[in-house]
Amino acid sequence: MKMPLVQHQGDLSGVDIAETTQNPPPYNNQMQTDLYHVVPTVPTQQFITVQAPQMGPKPARYTCPSCKASITTRVEYVSATKTHLCALLLCCLCCWPCACIPYCGKSCRNATHYCPNCNAYIGSYIG
Repeated sequence: MKMPLVQHQGDLSGVDIAETTQNPPPYNNQMQTDLYHVVPTVPTQQFITVQAPQMGPKPARYTCPSCKASITTRVEYVSATKTHLCALLLCCLCCWPCACIPYCGKSCRNATHYCPNCNAYIGSYIG
């Protein structure tokens, strides 16, 4: 068995330092592309479609999906684009004293249904 050639040099402090005179391994510049074949994976997505209940402008009997109680919905009427357009039309027709009527009536506003037990949103009726 051959031992690597070792040279000793002395430095100014008197401590011997051992150095090896071996050449580094040869550099292989060939690309190794066949080692790994990576196939990208795409995570699958599942879409769940929930059918919203058909609600009307009046309170309705329904089973709340949140608290599972059989309820009659609580309805809140909200002004919408249709409400504003009706009021604008009344103003343009010189009936500006009547412009507040669409905001007072329920027919020009959207009905939003909520559960009276847990206040969960149930659905909307756009009238």
